[in-house]
Amino acid sequence: MTESKRQQKVSRLLQRDLGDIFQKDIKGMFGNAFITVTGVQVSPDLGIAKASLSFMLVKDKQELMGLINEKKKEIRKILGNKIGKQVRIVPELIFLLDEGAEYASKMDKLISGLNIPKETPDEEPRNGEDNK
Repeated sequence: MTESKRQQKVSRLLQRDLGDIFQKDIKGMFGNAFITVTGVQVSPDLGIAKASLSFMLVKDKQELMGLINEKKKEIRKILGNKIGKQVRIVPELIFLLDEGAEYASKMDKLISGLNIPKETPDEEPRNGEDNK
């Protein structure tokens, strides 16, 4: 199912403003954690927003997710102050852990650690033709 133009517009608005909230407004609330909002999906009625978060400089990501969920009402209130004039309803927030960057880093390490033998010079490159 594809998102409507309105959903896409609200998603971009929420992603930008939630990013600002985590980077500027409540920066000290979560220690020195660097929190990035990697994406936001909004329900068709614009009442629920699922925000994917990525963390850096954090030892226990699950603990930080728990802390963020405890502060969800405060975050929603700050968000409402930012976007209150642009939307009728400030959506309920659901925070999800985005492990895409961590997975990519792990894959980079695995690939760079592979021992791939180099081509020997006596092998001729094939050009797709048979020599008969």
